[in-house]
Amino acid sequence: MAIYNPKSLKAEEFINDEEILATLEYAEQNKNNVELIDSILNKARPVKNGNETRCAGLTHREASVLLACNIPEKVEEMYKLAEEIKLAFYGNRIVMFAPLYLSNYCVNGCVYCPYHAKNKNICRKKLTQEEIAKEVIALQDMGHKRLAIEAGEDPVNNPIEYILDSIKTIYSVKHKNGSIRRVNVNIAATTVENYRKLKEAGIGTYILFQETYHKKSYEELHPTGPKHNYDYHTEAMDRAMQGGIDDVGLGVLFGLEMYKYEFAGLLMHAEHLEAVHGVGPHTISVPRIKHADDIDPDVFDNSISDDIFEKIIACIRIAVPYTGMIISTREGQSVRERALNIGISQISGASRTSVGGYTEEERPHDTEQFDVSDQRTLDEVVDWMMKLGFIPSFCTACYREGRTGDRFMSLCKSGQILNCCHPNALMTLAEYLSDYASEETKKTGFSLIEKELAKIPNEKVRKIATENIEAIKNSNKRDFRF
Repeated sequence: MAIYNPKSLKAEEFINDEEILATLEYAEQNKNNVELIDSILNKARPVKNGNETRCAGLTHREASVLLACNIPEKVEEMYKLAEEIKLAFYGNRIVMFAPLYLSNYCVNGCVYCPYHAKNKNICRKKLTQEEIAKEVIALQDMGHKRLAIEAGEDPVNNPIEYILDSIKTIYSVKHKNGSIRRVNVNIAATTVENYRKLKEAGIGTYILFQETYHKKSYEELHPTGPKHNYDYHTEAMDRAMQGGIDDVGLGVLFGLEMYKYEFAGLLMHAEHLEAVHGVGPHTISVPRIKHADDIDPDVFDNSISDDIFEKIIACIRIAVPYTGMIISTREGQSVRERALNIGISQISGASRTSVGGYTEEERPHDTEQFDVSDQRTLDEVVDWMMKLGFIPSFCTACYREGRTGDRFMSLCKSGQILNCCHPNALMTLAEYLSDYASEETKKTGFSLIEKELAKIPNEKVRKIATENIEAIKNSNKRDFRF
């Protein structure tokens, strides 16, 4: 029988079923223990020391108690604390990105994904390098600077060489004032050698969703194909770290298994990365299962309500205060708006989950991975966010300045990341407004920038940022960064 050990490199030891079940029992027993809940909330509060702000975070057991608690005033306190932590480390900045689907060829049998090998209804498609370049131009014409590339697992159609060629193509495309400055990668678990190749290709974050941490359910949901191997999949982040990728992104697909189990497993994975590699996940994503071709989420009886979904987001933000949190266009406008206030720091905009979808005038559905709930244009999303008081950020400076892994986390943990991220966000927003925005969005945006510039505490930084934004508005000079 496996024994729980967060420092182990064996999946069944750092994601230990007995420990999760014991955690859930402990949380259930203590969900009304107000004294314990107060002590957990107090432990998690940001502590200021001079110019630095620190957060202790929470263990998976402590966070599970908060998730189990249904005392209304305590739940409200959680939401307020989550918002306080989010503002302390990420401010009102929200990073923008878009997914780019390269190929939906896949050899796996995942029963919840329309890409599964037995689906004869879906149109199979793989982009050529020329088609990828056209997709990139379409994304650049919207204003995007950061992509997350996606591909099914197929060693014949989507080998690592295809992914590497695609990354090279994406970075090579310069169109007007547009360029993709950072490519994040969401592909199947692979070898240390292949992770090293991805690192050498200049990727940002390697993202891999666990889907479910419950091993028995995992194996039933992935009956065929290489993804059936639970241990190999779950240990992928360790191989990625060994291959030199120090920014990795976790996530589960909520709705496949009981959410409290997944929540505990997700936090245990984060604790494991911190214990072994000295740095936790760069991002945590919170997708929920959605309708798609050949897939009906009603078949899965573990779906979660909006209220529970929001509580999960808040509790993750409290437990892992320094991680970036991502919500996609799987979610609609109202859910995304609430999520922005309680923990989310990155969102996708104008996403198309079909292969080759960005060059099509009408949104295609024949190659989609899932239904997109938020179908607004990027301009509409940017304008909406600014009117809510958020700064849409197209910044990729940390990746290109080498502020990744433990270097990023050390800056974030001390609160110092705000000294460069805030002005960088304003400068990249100014680029978007100057090059791509509608007149209404432009008016809203430059008014917001003016207000936000005044908040930069360092006079020298404020002066340089102001001068750079004027240069962006009045010339073709771009890509300023601190």
